[in-house]
Amino acid sequence: MRTWFVTGGTPGGFGVVYAEAALEQGDQVVVTARRPSELQEWAEQYGDRVLVLQLDVTDADQVRAAVTAAEERFGGIDVLVNCAGRGWYGSVEGASDETIRRTFDLNLFAVVEVIRAALPGMRARGDGWIVNMSSVAGLVGAQGFGYYAAAKFALEGLSETLRQEVEPFGVRVLVVEPGAFRTKAYASFENEPVNETVDAYVPMVESVKAAFVDLNGKQPGDPKRGVQAVFGAMNAPVPPHRIVLGNSGYEVVVAMHKDALAELGANENLSRSADF
Repeated sequence: MRTWFVTGGTPGGFGVVYAEAALEQGDQVVVTARRPSELQEWAEQYGDRVLVLQLDVTDADQVRAAVTAAEERFGGIDVLVNCAGRGWYGSVEGASDETIRRTFDLNLFAVVEVIRAALPGMRARGDGWIVNMSSVAGLVGAQGFGYYAAAKFALEGLSETLRQEVEPFGVRVLVVEPGAFRTKAYASFENEPVNETVDAYVPMVESVKAAFVDLNGKQPGDPKRGVQAVFGAMNAPVPPHRIVLGNSGYEVVVAMHKDALAELGANENLSRSADF
């Protein structure tokens, strides 16, 4: 029986789907959320195999306290799933300072805090998994979501280095890159105002918002099937370093890599000319 620690346990999100999948295979789960009361009725059906904790992942003290509580309750954390995260729309030039900072606080710095809190126990046991929920936007820039993409790009780079550093201690790292999945994440966009500070970008930002609102409830990705794909990757004889989820996301990422290779080849002579 493994113990999972899952952040971002909002009902209707990936976090709860991870928790349910782990419970279905007989494991025990710690689920964290800003509003834990929303999960109490759900958790009761699983008895003492579920521990729901209140956690704002941007609060370092709360992060350390939650990890300690999980370790005291279940003896350690075997799988950490960093699900907490979201984006706010705005242009690179015109997004407010507040939007930029909270985007990085939630999608990058909070993940760092949780990882650093959970890693000592994993290293001591010589085993563990860290699953970082990134996004297709962490590989391919997203117009109107530049800072979300930047935070996810940073998470990708962090995960690459982290994987190399913790592998000698038996800890594995998997990056998950979903495309558009039918969670409740998109529902919040409808009532959010467009706070773009540069008028020239307002039409673009409004069109981005409208696209998200229109796609809500129509996203092609199935969260349950997505999580099963992640489990399949973790259980593979040679687990991949990353997995893209969803057909549209897969096609976008493949095209990006093909274009990047073509551009790299076209400029090979320039690249090689830079050495002494």
